Amino acid sequence: MARTRGKDSLGPASKGQRRNKIVHVFTEGRVTEPQYIEIVRGKASATGIEVRIANQSAPGSQRKPITLVEAAVRVMREETRAAKKAKLAEKFWPEVWCLFDRDEHQQIPAAFKLAKEAGVQIAFSHPCFEVWRLLHHKPVHGTFGGVCGEAVNQLPFANSVENIKNVLPEQLPRGSFARAKKRAQEMNAQHPAHKAMEQRDPYTDVYEFVEKGLGITQY
Repeated sequence: MARTRGKDSLGPASKGQRRNKIVHVFTEGRVTEPQYIEIVRGKASATGIEVRIANQSAPGSQRKPITLVEAAVRVMREETRAAKKAKLAEKFWPEVWCLFDRDEHQQIPAAFKLAKEAGVQIAFSHPCFEVWRLLHHKPVHGTFGGVCGEAVNQLPFANSVENIKNVLPEQLPRGSFARAKKRAQEMNAQHPAHKAMEQRDPYTDVYEFVEKGLGITQY
């Protein structure tokens, strides 16, 4: 996976060189989401997108949703300003995403509001990212009562791995993205549009990040 590096020049690419779009990603988890991104990108063909985990070394205290979004907004402003200054074509302007869960976090509505105002995109899961992992294997019905452990317990490999936070390639079978996306959309559809995002249990739109942020439509 591409690691966060120092600022690269955003000037026009040299003749014959291909310009890649840069996507900065802030993840709540230190392990699960970055590993998932790495595996998915390894399974898919080249997309012309360079992905950077922007908060790779951040401590746990800096991984709450509102804190992630605040940091993402700063990066969004800096990178957009640099892209405009370099006169990049808009299709190459950087994107900034935040991936976080409901869990028991406070200020979820504030995080969504701030992100929307700044053009930062969010992939949200309720109660946690494990719902998205589970959808690769089976449909989800009912509610988890806001308890991530309830989703974890349903993972078919929950009792056969040493650390459930680690994502392994075999946990994402060939062709499973399309099934997971369809199941997620059916699951999400049970919630009326007026229902607040933080109250939608279960819910996940990680598939939108995969398609829009990573440029991947199948694996």
